[in-house]
Amino acid sequence: MRYIVFDLETQNIFQEVGSNDPTALDISVGTFYDSETDTYTTVSIDEIDTIWPIIEKADALVGFNSNHFDIPLLNKYYPGDLTQIKSIDILEDIKASLGRRIRLDNIAQATVGAKKSADGLQAVRWWREGKIKEIKKYCEQDVKVTKKVFDYAMKNGHVLFKDGTRKKEIPIDTSAWKESADTAITHSLLF
Repeated sequence: MRYIVFDLETQNIFQEVGSNDPTALDISVGTFYDSETDTYTTVSIDEIDTIWPIIEKADALVGFNSNHFDIPLLNKYYPGDLTQIKSIDILEDIKASLGRRIRLDNIAQATVGAKKSADGLQAVRWWREGKIKEIKKYCEQDVKVTKKVFDYAMKNGHVLFKDGTRKKEIPIDTSAWKESADTAITHSLLF
């Protein structure tokens, strides 16, 4: 299965746009890990069109809170329909198992000993300061952390989180993650 682990950063925040709809926001930077080529591609918004050929070849899109946030936001820019590509949202599976949401940083630190290097609000500040290189570095780190959590969950069928001082296990049924969808490509672009 060819999967793309990805994350997006934005130019603005929900409070500024007066909506909780991710499509009201604007992308600043995105990072995309391609499992087939074992490469990370990080682009700013003015380069976003260069990632469509990578996305079009995916069997699955993998993210953390991606069904609620990243896919709708990226779909705003995509000339096809990203909802036609299989989606694996790690946070959705955590919430289904645990009954609540947990931050990626908590999961990553407990599960694979990795952590995020900043947060989305810092990325917005960097955007306004023209610090694109810093946003790209942060976004790529987020994707590397998400990939490590995804790989761990695929191998072990669970992730960990810290509850106070104790680590607890969150079982995740990854069997559906491994299944290929009927169609991976939206065939909306001519490559």
